[in-house]
Amino acid sequence: MAINKPAIVGVAGAMIARPARLIAAIALFGGGAQAAPLTYDAALKLAETTAPSLEARAADVRASQRAAVAAGRLPDPKVLVEATDFPITGPLAGRPGQDDFSMLTLGFSQEVPNVARRRAARERAAANIGAAEVGERGEARDVRVNTALAWINLYYAEHRLAVLNEIDRALAPLRQTAASRLASGAARPGETLEPEQWTAALADRRAGLVAEIGEARAELVRWTGDAQAEVAGEPPDFPVDPAALHANLLRLPALTQYDAMERQADADVDAAKADKHPDWGFGVDYSHRDPRFGDYVSAKVTLSLPLFASTRQDPIIDARVETASRVRLERTAKLRELEASLDARLADHVMHHELLDRAQNTLVPLAKQRADLESASYGAGSASLSDVLSALLALAEAQTNVVDHQADVARDGAAIVLTYGDEAQ
Repeated sequence: MAINKPAIVGVAGAMIARPARLIAAIALFGGGAQAAPLTYDAALKLAETTAPSLEARAADVRASQRAAVAAGRLPDPKVLVEATDFPITGPLAGRPGQDDFSMLTLGFSQEVPNVARRRAARERAAANIGAAEVGERGEARDVRVNTALAWINLYYAEHRLAVLNEIDRALAPLRQTAASRLASGAARPGETLEPEQWTAALADRRAGLVAEIGEARAELVRWTGDAQAEVAGEPPDFPVDPAALHANLLRLPALTQYDAMERQADADVDAAKADKHPDWGFGVDYSHRDPRFGDYVSAKVTLSLPLFASTRQDPIIDARVETASRVRLERTAKLRELEASLDARLADHVMHHELLDRAQNTLVPLAKQRADLESASYGAGSASLSDVLSALLALAEAQTNVVDHQADVARDGAAIVLTYGDEAQ
């Protein structure tokens, strides 16, 4: 849906709010000197390449990939060096060469976890990589959404300030007219103060808009890292296709993270079940004695015996199964949450379009017509200055409302499409 720019029409001519005037307005009321232009697309690209949170997520992915190399491997072998039956008392104390039992043993052993345990470890490592990649995609989406909203907020905050400046300029002739009408006796003294009162009220609004611009710029700097940039160009159009957005929900990182969590939970269940299978190990020892008695070689095989599964392995398995069940239920709940959130945002988007359409095509024309009529009556002496001011400011309010509705429509479109749409958008 295209976003139309409003026209500010005042007494005795048109007050056209043109984006080109933003540069002068911001330079006067809150902009930085020698600021570089930053289009919407450039802001998104800059955020995607400089956001520290994205680099942090990338580090998570790399860490998971490196850790996966060791998953499911055999544990390190062990080397044994042992002095056995060394005499420390008696007639042969300190003389192991003369003792029948003293020996020096050098051994090697290797523990071999069962195949199921090693397979579960590899599955868990793969699931960890998947979870880290989903987290990276989710963070990239969040960065894009927040950068887009920050850019749009700054664009329309600056646009509101430009509109307000046009309104202020339109009041200048009325201030001059009020003084001349007082001198001629055509106006009451109190009437001449009204333009100044409205000017002061506009100054208050200008101060609020300058603060709003500062807040929006700070948010944009947070995501792009460019403290000198000024928005340039126009906001993009965001075509909203409800059917396509609903179809894409299952591919959103907010939901696919639960798929990764399910794989992690299933791998944990498999690892717990693997505890019911015996592990084994083997070892070889070489024992050296005095040459008079000869050397020995020993070999051994060890085997774990999970004999008490009902009180050891089974409770752990049951706990892991419950965890996996919890993750699946949370995934279902998250899907419902996403569907409800999308429908609510779509309803708001429709409402904001209706408000914008009514403001542009009904309220602003009516306010313009009233301002023109009151201006003509004022020129003919049949309307007071208060009547003209009231009509002019009602037109100004209608025009600023159009800008507000434009901002709402643009924010809706960006938030909906970038949050729920395909990652390529």
